[in-house]
Amino acid sequence: MSEIQVLLISAISLGFVHTLLGPDHYLPFIVLGKARKWSQAKTLWITFISGIGHVGGSVILGIIGIAMGISVSKLKQIEANRGLIVGWMLIAFGLGYTAYGIYKFIRHGGHHHLPDFILPRSLKNMKHLPTNDENISNQVKLTPWILFLIFVFGPCEVLIPLLIYPAAQHNVMGIALVSLIFGLSTILTMLTTVYLGYKGFSFLNVKKHEKYMHLIAGAIILFAGLGMQFMGW
Repeated sequence: MSEIQVLLISAISLGFVHTLLGPDHYLPFIVLGKARKWSQAKTLWITFISGIGHVGGSVILGIIGIAMGISVSKLKQIEANRGLIVGWMLIAFGLGYTAYGIYKFIRHGGHHHLPDFILPRSLKNMKHLPTNDENISNQVKLTPWILFLIFVFGPCEVLIPLLIYPAAQHNVMGIALVSLIFGLSTILTMLTTVYLGYKGFSFLNVKKHEKYMHLIAGAIILFAGLGMQFMGW
């Protein structure tokens, strides 16, 4: 078996494993797809575009770094720093969406289930909050773009070492093949996992809990961000 064949097999394996072991690669799409009532096709399309951004960012960084003669250790450090940034971005997004989930819960009468002593006086006798839903709705429409941006910054640390051998051999075709195979493996794993998760929700009776879905989605995204930042996902 040639060296390039070994690299391609490694690219497939690492693309699959690093995606599957990173819940941040699929949980946000599953929970937001259900909370935002995206169709299955829309959810998978957003996952696909975000996956391209995720892999493409690391491929471009790796190729530029190798062309400039930057060492593997420095490239891996750059990827690690990107991971820290993305972890905080995901945490911030999770916090923001959790706040939106709380707003939606209260907006649709959820405050009546809360103890009086923690409610503002203005809400105690009100069925709904007087707010500008149109502005909130427009902000939430940015959700797919926020996801895409986060994934563009998201690192693929395992890809960098795979590019070193073909780069050292000045094998442009090898670099392209490794990048392509790794990207396909990563994106297909993301799509498959999101598809299965989306379908799995169909077996759950979430209709009566819809008012909690945005809050649950925000909490899960926050959990994924915390896991990435502090548990090495």
